[in-house]
Amino acid sequence: LGLGCGNPVALASLKEGEIVLDLGSGAGFDCFLAANKVGRKGRVIGVDMTAEMIEKARENAQKGSYQNVEFRLGEIENLPAADSSVDIVISNCVINLSPDKRKVFREAFRVLKPGGRLMISDLVLLKELPDFIKNSVEAYIGCLSGAMMRDEYLGAIKTAGFQELRIIDETSFPIEYMANDPTAKAIMENLNIPPEKVKEIANSVISIKIYAVKSDEAT
Repeated sequence: LGLGCGNPVALASLKEGEIVLDLGSGAGFDCFLAANKVGRKGRVIGVDMTAEMIEKARENAQKGSYQNVEFRLGEIENLPAADSSVDIVISNCVINLSPDKRKVFREAFRVLKPGGRLMISDLVLLKELPDFIKNSVEAYIGCLSGAMMRDEYLGAIKTAGFQELRIIDETSFPIEYMANDPTAKAIMENLNIPPEKVKEIANSVISIKIYAVKSDEAT
């Protein structure tokens, strides 16, 4: 789903010379934006679990003549990156799709240098979704069914070792958005969801942008 998920704050925070790791980099869009920010002295690493996406991203990098970007095939629960090797971990509406989000945050913590930061955008829940949505393949594709309760999600980040955790932005979705979004519309129609239930679902899901830090003392 488009659902307002995006990570402009993370991209705006990047400094020249930084090493960036993007979790679930897809066709590389955020990586290329990040590459422009960190410049030639910096480096951007995109990780994606699908070979097709890695291939597509590499093609896009070649077309755009990006010298400071590389794409690695791998899972975000088991990152193909060395300990304490990156300055910032970014991710845009991907972690909620992981079956083991806690491991993702532990891995993000591992690869960050001491003082490094986690800046992610994701979908979380204010209340549990009905089972018929959770079990829907369309909802999974649409970034919904894997979403975690907000407090549990934040707790998982803290448990991984991160400090200075804060929510930079929180956005709910107007019901009209869900009614007009093609993916959301398909889910609603396929599952024969009545309008009042659509409203309930819309009120349950929010997009959040999170900032957290791996302390200088962490190893």
